[in-house]
Amino acid sequence: MTLHPVVEQVTNRIIQRSRASRAAYLAHLEAARIHGVQRGALSCTNLAHGFAAFPQNDKLKLRETKKPSVAIVSSYNDMLSAHQPFEYFPAVIKDAVREIGAVAQFAGGVPAMCDGVTQGQPGMELSLFSRDTIAMSTAVALSHNMFDAALYLGICDKIVPGLLIGALHFGHIPAVFVPGGPMTSGLSNKEKARVRQLYAQGKASREELLECESQSYHGAGTCTFYGTANSNQMLMEMMGLHLPGAAFITPGTPLRDALTRASSQQAVAISQQGGNYMPVGHIVDEKSIVNAIVALHATGGSTNHTLHLVAIARAAGIVIDWNDFDELSKVVPSITRIYPNGDADVNHFQAAGGPGFVIRELLDAGLAHEDVNTILGHGLRKHCKEPFLGEDGKVVWRDVPVQSGDESVLRPHTNPFSDNGGMVLVKGNLGRAVMKVSAVKKEHQVVEAPALTFNSQEDFMHAYKAGHLNRDFVAVIRFQGPRANGMPELHALTPSLSNLQDAGHRVAMVTDGRMSGASGKVPAAIHVSPEILAGGPLGLVRDGDMIRVDANAGTLEALVPADVWAARKQVTADISSSHIGMGRELFAMFRNSSSAAEEGAATFPLPSPKQTTVPLHEGADSGEIMPGSDEDFLFRTQK
Repeated sequence: MTLHPVVEQVTNRIIQRSRASRAAYLAHLEAARIHGVQRGALSCTNLAHGFAAFPQNDKLKLRETKKPSVAIVSSYNDMLSAHQPFEYFPAVIKDAVREIGAVAQFAGGVPAMCDGVTQGQPGMELSLFSRDTIAMSTAVALSHNMFDAALYLGICDKIVPGLLIGALHFGHIPAVFVPGGPMTSGLSNKEKARVRQLYAQGKASREELLECESQSYHGAGTCTFYGTANSNQMLMEMMGLHLPGAAFITPGTPLRDALTRASSQQAVAISQQGGNYMPVGHIVDEKSIVNAIVALHATGGSTNHTLHLVAIARAAGIVIDWNDFDELSKVVPSITRIYPNGDADVNHFQAAGGPGFVIRELLDAGLAHEDVNTILGHGLRKHCKEPFLGEDGKVVWRDVPVQSGDESVLRPHTNPFSDNGGMVLVKGNLGRAVMKVSAVKKEHQVVEAPALTFNSQEDFMHAYKAGHLNRDFVAVIRFQGPRANGMPELHALTPSLSNLQDAGHRVAMVTDGRMSGASGKVPAAIHVSPEILAGGPLGLVRDGDMIRVDANAGTLEALVPADVWAARKQVTADISSSHIGMGRELFAMFRNSSSAAEEGAATFPLPSPKQTTVPLHEGADSGEIMPGSDEDFLFRTQK
């Protein structure tokens, strides 16, 4: 299938924009690579420390410096339902790797916080920066230089992006991501949302709300709505970092365990010693990043990835921005309906065809690059599969069905739910922001109303509970950016705003904070960049200013005369209370060094460009191939 011209155009623009930083990244990657096992670079003292506590047979293999050693980097804790199953994964992994003559070592753990627990709480102000903390923790785990491949155990919001950013800083090491799977379906997401709105209205008790939530979040596994956690899993499938179809198999099942074993053995297979060397730095390239953005749009995924994918790309020397997201969204059809964009959960999505169906449809539509590297080698078409348990207890893969199992949940690209991805860039004199409109009805996608300004979500809730918001308005929730207070998610406002909209009021939200994948049916311009502490214009808004939020025209405007706007001074606020308590003071360095939201709200720089000689390979047809470049890697691996 011919590649869609917009996909090709955006990809080429990203390649050109990233040329210097990507070349620098690949040069660093190649410089870190050791020909032979990585631990071969260690002294005898170093190596003895590295295997001192291991069983005798494993110790012998590590001592010989011939067989690969696979790192296990895990985000296990038993407070996160999604991560609780990882408790027993290391034992499964070690056995699977020993079975084929290699060794697996638990290299380190990374923190994993639950946004569901911290939502609306002070701890949420650590959430975004936990991503970079996880990346650094991953680097610590891998810093011993003992490892020839790595398995990354993670699922949830900041955890998979953090693990991948850390992995890319060790881009010469092959990486396989190992999910734990979603919990089984409980109370429907639609019913959960209904009870939440009743509670916000005072029509349901706390006991009724808690019972509802407990029936929704009821066991081990990922929450089943399509927020950031499950968007992560879809993107890992699309980027070829999972074994095909691994994302949405429930934990504690024979197939889940078989996939974990197969993932472990695949990590050995793509090590240098395994004969099919495929480092993660050559999997995550400009084309795979574009594929990830396309999959995000096609499935109505989380707006958090307008931050996380930017940061992931930067870690690999690739520069993307919200224009890229916006242009791709205009041409990528929506082919799923998963809550909050529909009533189904991810288990229904999996039953209807799952990630492999989405990948095949996007490839068939010419909307995704097939010519990419994955953990299975070269070519994304290998991932249009779904896993089953064979008679011997091992995984077998079959082509995904030609037809969707349920077209109310998953459709072919020829019959989409809508002809665009439902995520738009809005911009104007209030800055640049992202809107997710896939769950917003057409009549609510343009709102023009007076501004009501709030310096915290608590201020908003006080006004709501006092009955002061029963009118048309645009809530401007400011001082919620990364430099101000760590850019928390503002989900707690959704039920209240939904109630006001249901009552017939024209309402919208504009904020430099986040709303994740659960912004729902209320129009919300989020991630406003630049934020006030970076000189952003939200600090010029005053109560009563007419604000126009227009997802159709892509505008975000304060309808204030230019001379009045120019004469205004930035509002100030005492936000010091957001910097103290619950460990927030420890994160001052992140707040002080965070990049803008459109740059990923990241605290690490792009790789530094440097000059590299570019000799021709013997046998190359023409042109220059940079040592360590993606072209050089492909030349060597396919020769």
